[in-house]
Amino acid sequence: MGKYRLHVLIISFVFLLTPIIHSAEEPFITLRSSYKDLSISQVQLMSNISIRERGDWGFCGHSTINNRYEKLSIRGDSVVVNHATGLMWHQSGSDDYITWNNAYEWIRDLNNRGYAGCHDWRLPTVEEAASLLESRNRNGVKPYIDPLFSYKQWEIWTGDKIDSMDGAWCIGFDDGSVHWSTVSSVNFVRPVRSGKMFPPSCLMGSLDCFWMTSM
Repeated sequence: MGKYRLHVLIISFVFLLTPIIHSAEEPFITLRSSYKDLSISQVQLMSNISIRERGDWGFCGHSTINNRYEKLSIRGDSVVVNHATGLMWHQSGSDDYITWNNAYEWIRDLNNRGYAGCHDWRLPTVEEAASLLESRNRNGVKPYIDPLFSYKQWEIWTGDKIDSMDGAWCIGFDDGSVHWSTVSSVNFVRPVRSGKMFPPSCLMGSLDCFWMTSM
């Protein structure tokens, strides 16, 4: 009886792990992960974006990537994995508005705590953050972000700065904008991580890792 139960557990784990392996074999759309100082014109030339309005502040638009999201709970912490880009996102982010410099301190504390078993969370680049922008009609709702994400963080910092100015690039999910703000202003933080999508405990079938929502 004990051997039978063990075989059932092994078979169940193989079926659970199969979607992860399949997703890992699919090619990702690679987005820049290193920070840059970018001009307004450079941001407006960003790939994988459909722009509907341009201005001296940035642009409004949405991502053209066919995002494939999956919401997970790892060690009790909620994340959203995008199988199209290979990125893992914090499902919500900071509870309060913070300045750009304080955003780095907030993420350092998050890494020290090991959110979702990971210690390599960071601010997204503008390309990574803009990949979350949905068109107004895609989900039939106004917020320009998939409903798997918390909407409380309606405007977030990126790690990219605007050249020749004391500002950084931001993403607004209330209006689908990519715009810059001074680093002394305040926004929310939604960190991201790349590289190994899942922490080791998840890949080894730890009971700390639960699939909450399928693609």
